[in-house]
Amino acid sequence: MRFTPQFLDELKARLPVSDVVGKRVKLKKAGREWKGLSPFQQEKTPSFFVNDEKQAWFDFSSGRNGSIFDFVMFTEGVDFPEAVERLAAMAGLALPAATPDAARQAQRRKSLYDVMELAAVYFADNLASRAGARARGYLADRGMLPSTQVKFRIGYASPERFALKEHLGKHGVPVEDMVEAGLLSAGDDIPVPFDKFRDRVMFPITDIRGRVIAFGGRALEKDVAAKYLNSPETPLFHKGDNLYNLAAARKAAHDGASVIVVEGYVDVIAMVTAGFPATVAPLGTALTENQLALLWKMADEPILCFDGDRAGQKAAYRAADLALPQLTPGKSLRFALLPEGQDPDDLARAGGRLAVDEVLGVARPLGDMLWRRETEGGSFATPERRAALEARINELANGIRDEVVRRYYRQDWAERLRAAFAPQGGYGGGYRGGGRGQGDSGRPFQPRGNYPQGGGRPGFRGGPPTGTAALGRGPYQMMSPQLATSPIMRGQRSAMSRREALILTSLLNHPWLLEDHLEEVAALEFAHPEAHRLRAAIIAAFAQEHHRASDDTGQADKLRADLVKAGLTEQMQRLERAITTQAVWGAGPGAAREDVLSTWQQLVALHRQSHSLLRELKDAELALGEDGSEANVAWLRDVKARLSEVDGTEALIEGFGESSGRFHRSV
Repeated sequence: MRFTPQFLDELKARLPVSDVVGKRVKLKKAGREWKGLSPFQQEKTPSFFVNDEKQAWFDFSSGRNGSIFDFVMFTEGVDFPEAVERLAAMAGLALPAATPDAARQAQRRKSLYDVMELAAVYFADNLASRAGARARGYLADRGMLPSTQVKFRIGYASPERFALKEHLGKHGVPVEDMVEAGLLSAGDDIPVPFDKFRDRVMFPITDIRGRVIAFGGRALEKDVAAKYLNSPETPLFHKGDNLYNLAAARKAAHDGASVIVVEGYVDVIAMVTAGFPATVAPLGTALTENQLALLWKMADEPILCFDGDRAGQKAAYRAADLALPQLTPGKSLRFALLPEGQDPDDLARAGGRLAVDEVLGVARPLGDMLWRRETEGGSFATPERRAALEARINELANGIRDEVVRRYYRQDWAERLRAAFAPQGGYGGGYRGGGRGQGDSGRPFQPRGNYPQGGGRPGFRGGPPTGTAALGRGPYQMMSPQLATSPIMRGQRSAMSRREALILTSLLNHPWLLEDHLEEVAALEFAHPEAHRLRAAIIAAFAQEHHRASDDTGQADKLRADLVKAGLTEQMQRLERAITTQAVWGAGPGAAREDVLSTWQQLVALHRQSHSLLRELKDAELALGEDGSEANVAWLRDVKARLSEVDGTEALIEGFGESSGRFHRSV
């Protein structure tokens, strides 16, 4: 909707800036202005000023300023038209209608919103009544507390055919409105319209402004044809254009929460309860283009978290195919597949936030998912089969509309193909013949298996992640996900890197490091999934006040005891096995605080430097692939040389250990 300058001026005249800002910022009068703490930065001295005469606000800490419209857009994460609508509602000013017909449609929609709100209140009251006992029992079995039920406005539709119809009729709602809102079943073959939802737990579906526009109903009887039933398409509700929990998730995403997509209403509620407020779900359909656009407005890389069964895997692949043509620089998806037989509700209720964090921490990039689909379980023993794989990969890349993204996908997948089919010992120009499955040396060709564990970073040299790594059961035989996660193959999983193990061991032995380095710890990039899980558990345990023991040893003992209670004994044992030398003894329990801190600073600096060099290595490889100049060859060699210098150089500090009683240099 376009707004005239006269309408916007009228809105600003009715709403002083201090009134709008004052709803979010505590303001104090300062001469002709108002002042307060910035809503965009953490600060102790006020640097945020409001001037009603100028109809503007100024935030000197963040450099932002603007009008009442800008303030609402910045603080609530909405676009300009919605900011105007919210301010108009605050001012009691009717929005201008473009045409008389548009005005009639707007009034019609408003009346339907009122009908849906009446229905939502009725269903919620039903759930709280004696008639809703069985529905409350179902929700209790799913772990939903009464407070959660109220938060999501969950209700219950009674089994009677005309209960809602009669209730709305008492409030003067015409039957035609009930039918148009999708609350009644009607048609030429139905003489008397009746309630569409009966004997179901009801989940209200709201629009982006939080208004109820539809319902999803979960049947309580087992022999019902449709376990879940959604409202039909109505003037308010288009299921492909909305997401469950969209309004709350958008606000949470604006405040910094990760956007997560799950498959159902109960999954959303479980995830939000576990501490992931920006979780949404499609409305009974596969993800649509319009829903994808909504997700990308909230986050650059939403995480799609699907069930760990074959249906969940297929849903992930469908979403990847949908998104691929629409990718633009910076906009993509990541995929987190759950353990087989679990859905997000199971995982969140059984393991809480730590279990979900572990799964999300190894979410795979979109390119990895498509590579996995094209290669898992496939046999590529002949040149023709390898050529067919390359043709499929190229066809996928050609479908990307954005030229820049398309070029990088081609480069990434070309790297994966070369890595998968190069002879042992390096690329060597790729496959050169020499007999069935053999190269010039006479040795069998094997796809390279040095893929990163747990997802890795996008575009990592070596391509496919765990689960599509090559297995020497025959030339170019790709491992299936089932085999990759079997007990036989789990024993072959790569160990945590020594440096990640040393960082975590330092935290276990010296939890006091978290007092001043908590944000630093949370921001560290870890490659191994168990490192993610242990870090999350250590931070969660440290947050409990009873871990602030009087001495360092007692603090460490309590932390380890809590991790044992959390079921992380095996992970801690594997952590100890990952440290193959005691050279960096400053991470151990006997070191003095000064030496522990020196070790910590060195470990973190080397860890960050290593990750920075790995990113630079990828850039150098891509540059060399595009242009084989001497300069690019020299760049690649230089990065590799610097990487080798970083490896294995922990705690080389002159005079290290004197505070702990060690007077010689320790390497």
